[in-house]
Order: sequence, then C-alpha cells, then structure tokens
Amino acid sequence: MKAVWFNQCGDAAEVLQYGDMEVPEPGPGEVLVRLRTSGVNPSDVKKRAGLQPAGFEDGFVIPHSDGAGVIEAVGMGVPEEKIGARVWVYQAQYQRHWGTAAQYIVLPALRAARLPDQANFEVGACAGIPMMTAHRCVFADGAPKGKTILVTGASGRVGFYAVQWARRAGATVIGTAGSEARCEQARQSGAEHVLNYQQDDLVDAIEEITHGQGVDRIVDVEFGLNIELSSQVLKTGGVVASYSSSKNMNPEIPFYSLMFKNITLELVLVYNMPDSAKMQAEQDIYQALTEDALVHRIAKKFPLAQTAKAHAAIEHGGLDGCVVVEID
Repeated sequence: MKAVWFNQCGDAAEVLQYGDMEVPEPGPGEVLVRLRTSGVNPSDVKKRAGLQPAGFEDGFVIPHSDGAGVIEAVGMGVPEEKIGARVWVYQAQYQRHWGTAAQYIVLPALRAARLPDQANFEVGACAGIPMMTAHRCVFADGAPKGKTILVTGASGRVGFYAVQWARRAGATVIGTAGSEARCEQARQSGAEHVLNYQQDDLVDAIEEITHGQGVDRIVDVEFGLNIELSSQVLKTGGVVASYSSSKNMNPEIPFYSLMFKNITLELVLVYNMPDSAKMQAEQDIYQALTEDALVHRIAKKFPLAQTAKAHAAIEHGGLDGCVVVEID
C-alpha cells in the first residue's frame, strides 16, 4: 500500500516520506479499512513537528487521527456483516504508530463509526476531531436547550461545528470571530449574534444581548487569552469548556472571580474523553449526517503524495474549514 510516514520530528517537507508499506492485517476486535480520505488537524501537525508527545518512544509514525473509507476485512470477534460498511475513523494515531495517511489502516472496530450514504468521504474526514470536540464542548455539562452559549472562534474548525450543535440542541448562540469575513462564516454556521472581537466591546455587547444576565456556557478556543472575559460574562454557575490555549499555554486564572461565580472549567481532549461521550457523539453525528443537517467546509484538498503540503497549509494558517488528504 501507499503511505506517508516520519521517523523523526521536524519540518514536514524534510521528515515526511511517501512510499510503500505492507498492508496490515486485523487482529482480534479490529477492522481493516480501505481509506479514501484523511483529515489533517493542528494536533497532527504539532505531533510531527515535535510540539506534542507521540505517546511512544521511537519508530515510524503514519500521521493523522481522522479519516473515512470502507471496511474490507475484520478480525476475530468482529461480525463479518461489517465488511463493506462505509465508516469514518477517529483516534487512529493516538498512542499508536498507525494513522490515516495511508491506503489502509487497522484499528479497533469501536473506532470505526458508521458513515451514512448522505455523507461523502470528505465529510467523514472531518467527523473526528472537529465534530467530536465541538460536540463534547457543547454537551459536557448536560443538554444545552434553552441556554445561551458563547462560542469563541466561531468560524474555526471546531467552533463552526460547536455553533451548529448548540443551535440543533435548542440553545441561543453568540459567536465571536476576528474579521468581517470570518464573522460572516460564523453567521453561516447559524449563530444568532456574531461579534467581531477586534472591534466590538465584548463585555458590553454580551451584556446587551443577554439583557444583563450573561451567558450560561462558553465553548472556548483560546482559554488563556479569554479567561478574564469569561469570568466577566458568565452567569453564576456557568461553564467554560475549552479545547485549546495555544497562544497562552500557561495562563494565570482569576481564581476568586471564578470561585465567587461557582464557575466550572471543562478542559476537553477528544482522545481520552469518556467512552460514553464518544458513543453519544457518534450517534448524534450519524443522525445529523443522515438528515444532512450540518454545514461543512473543506478548505483545501491534497493527494496523499502531497501530505507535506497539507501540513504546511495548516501551519501557514488562515484557512476556514478542514484540510483533507485524498487517497486513491
């Protein structure tokens, strides 16, 4: 099979190799998936660059956690009826050498979720980290129906889906973005109120929108930069669910401001969130894709042989939507 891998961390153009590998065989409880797409996420790029731990000491790494394809074989204990099923896969390269930047992958059957016929393989490549992270942030503290949710970075990969999950569940959504073009992207996701954090006074604007009540929950893309804002605009008993703090990785927390409001902090990492949350996300994603109820954005597509360019596109930034590697 054709695959992309790296043996050491570094610049994508220097360390990513493209060539032939043996097709793996599924063991007990595993499935062999013929992949058609591979999703490229910032965490994949950071692992390759050495900014995040690989989860093991040495050896090759086929990058990427997300992808989609068709089950071609099953291991012992997996029903043969699964052969031929269209699936999206997630957590493929979490503490494993084998990711989705290859024609084939073997992984536990429970990490291969049904992909309805209404969704193409490109959409399937976006279901893992972007859709599941957004789902967890919205639902981690219970059903959001009737709540007011602030989604920071509402035009981003995760934020765009978070707005949609919240709206679908009956919440009122306030989104933020950093330019007029990205504010328009946030509106396309369904946010009722969109604020430009480069121009608007967010505290005053949110107070006006909520009639002085504040928001119930925040889905936050930059915890460290936004924690002061969060402490001001949350209601008593509110929740911050954050999945990133890349611009301030060791933030100071306004403890007493948060404590006197009884604020809950939910820090979300999709790889090791509870299995019950993963199963619920799988079910809700299947239902939403079956109903064609979500808006998707594919920012760029690259062939497998140009995976290094896909990584460079993520590192360059400025993309609205998911980056997908197409696999022949």
